[in-house]
Amino acid sequence: MMRLIIWLLMHSLSAGCAAAGSAADGPSGADTTIHILFVGNSLTFANDLPNLVSQQAREKGIVVQTRMITRPNYALIDHLAEGIIQQAMSDQHYDFVVVQQGPSSQDEGRQMLLDAGRELSGLCLTHQSQLAFFMVWPSRSNQHTFEGVIKNYTAAAVQSQAILCPVGEVWKRHVDASGSWDYYGPDGFHPSLLGSQVAAAVIAESLFGGR
Repeated sequence: MMRLIIWLLMHSLSAGCAAAGSAADGPSGADTTIHILFVGNSLTFANDLPNLVSQQAREKGIVVQTRMITRPNYALIDHLAEGIIQQAMSDQHYDFVVVQQGPSSQDEGRQMLLDAGRELSGLCLTHQSQLAFFMVWPSRSNQHTFEGVIKNYTAAAVQSQAILCPVGEVWKRHVDASGSWDYYGPDGFHPSLLGSQVAAAVIAESLFGGR
């Protein structure tokens, strides 16, 4: 049932995401395993989102191996300044690099997304990886900033010619339609297990399309 709901939501959003990158083809050659690097903060770390994405991929018959680089409260420019992303991409080839930071609804957050997107896009081009932005969500107390989150993550994906994983937009539609906060955990910001499962389904659909 969840997969059907996500499929319907994703396809209803597809026209709005057309300007960003599209899902890439799988790896060529004998090794058909998809390698994904996740970079972000506690919104990715919570409930082991990379593992949930792997489970979603498995349901599509796709074998995925993941690595996660996360730090509490980090923006993407913080990760880039430390050089860990660059080293990881030099050490191993990744088919996809899925990145996120905080909600970034304000001008400063938008600029950090755009600046990081430019650098990450160059890294992905050098290492033949596909960049993907994992659009997050605001806290329950900042629902009025949701449109800014959606706008700024979309802008970063378009500028970088990256795949947009519109998790935040799917969350907003759920909240607007149901009035339920069940995607949020007890602190009103980090995801519940259900929220992470929905995020994983959106990311898998964004990366792998109808495969």
